[in-house]
Amino acid sequence: MERKITRKYSNGEVTIVWKPDVCIHSAICFKGLPEVFDPRVRPWINAEGAATQQIIDQVKKCPSGALTFLMNNPETGNTDVQRESEGNEDA
Repeated sequence: MERKITRKYSNGEVTIVWKPDVCIHSAICFKGLPEVFDPRVRPWINAEGAATQQIIDQVKKCPSGALTFLMNNPETGNTDVQRESEGNEDA
């Protein structure tokens, strides 16, 4: 069984989920929000780099669905409320 890699980056309010196997490297993420997405550094996603709503808006622009997000539950601290990018049901 092939294992798919998933990386998560959180700012406390939102968790950015990145699936590198799905990524088509369109560059929309880092051209639109370079404060958060910078492929020249590691880790390449800095969830503290912009306001939560800016991050959500940019993640929704991901054409492949490689980037999605989870809203963190402030009561439990868990990421149990999932919000997928629009149009990417299986992302």
